[in-house]
Amino acid sequence: MKTLIIVRHAKSSWEFPDLVDSQRPLLDKGKKRTKKVIDHLIKMHFHKPDLIISSHAVRALETARMMARGFEYPENQIIQSKTVYEGDKDLITDQLYGLDDDIESVMIVGHNPALTSFVNQWLEKPIEWLPTSGVIVLRIPTKRWIEISLHKASSFLKVFPKEI
Repeated sequence: MKTLIIVRHAKSSWEFPDLVDSQRPLLDKGKKRTKKVIDHLIKMHFHKPDLIISSHAVRALETARMMARGFEYPENQIIQSKTVYEGDKDLITDQLYGLDDDIESVMIVGHNPALTSFVNQWLEKPIEWLPTSGVIVLRIPTKRWIEISLHKASSFLKVFPKEI
């Protein structure tokens, strides 16, 4: 069984119009919502991921670092991926195919609309939109990452800030 933990970055600031999109920082409101989600997952006895892959954008990387701290995952082991920032669901999925099969759970921190499409490929009933700081956990019934696209999720958990 493989586990995908999909996290949309926390709410970011538009306060600095001179910054390029990838450099936008998080708002305090976004940080608080992400902390709320982390606390909820910890109360559910959620286990830390074996690997965290994050978009290189500041808002996603800051969110990934918050997640890492919350789950005692080494921040220096977060893999930064321009594909998660620039890519679509297929390019993000392609990143999983090369993972070592000893890795059981992967957290991906990124952006919409790609993450909503990415999640929906494993769901029988698609979600409408992954909100900022939202988390979707998918359990995929396979032992090999290369086979991940051949299956639908056997279980599904969503943790959205407004719903906790």
